[in-house]
This record gives sequence, structure tokens and C-alpha cells, in this order.
Amino acid sequence: MTETAIFTVTGMKCGGCETNVIEKLTALDGVIKVIADCKANHVSVEFEAEKIDIEDLEDEITAAGFGLE
Repeated sequence: MTETAIFTVTGMKCGGCETNVIEKLTALDGVIKVIADCKANHVSVEFEAEKIDIEDLEDEITAAGFGLE
């Protein structure tokens, strides 16, 4: 079953930041699609709930150097 999670991410300042988050998250098994918007501070992740959970996604975002609200 696929789910979509939307995160409020702090610290994204440019397109390079968006690309960094997208690359980190899409590398995870179970992630289908990632959309990052630095102007809105949002990251939307479509993922397979059987393979990965929200905590793993949050951990990857913070490991990339960004904050979560």
C-alpha cells in the first residue's frame, strides 16, 4: 500500500537543497516519488508503507542536514 507524507523541512534555501533531499530520499528502498519545495519548506514523499516508515524518512532528512517542524 502506498502512502504520502508531507514534511515541513527547515534549512532548504535553494534548488540544490531540494535536489539533495530528493536524491537522499529516492535512494531509500520503498520510496516512489519525492517532491521538494524550498520556498514552501515542504517535502512530499510517496512511499510503500510495507518497506519503509515515516521515522526512516525523517531520519534521512535530518541526516542530510535539514530540520523538521
